[in-house]
Amino acid sequence: MGDASMVGLLGRVTGTVGPGLVGEVIVRVRGGAEHFLAYPASGADRLERGTVVTVVEYLPPRTVYVTAAYGG
Repeated sequence: MGDASMVGLLGRVTGTVGPGLVGEVIVRVRGGAEHFLAYPASGADRLERGTVVTVVEYLPPRTVYVTAAYGG
């Protein structure tokens, strides 16, 4: 089980997240900004670079599942 403190944090896509892709997001955490490998929470979503996302699941040490933060 992941660290619950990561769930709900906002991040920004730095490498496209989508079906069949291992994307990347940057998240402000632990007093800085860190990069994480990212997958869409819904397997069908495609999140382009620059999209603000919410972390919905965290798998240590560096993987997150994300969804668009503002419904789009």
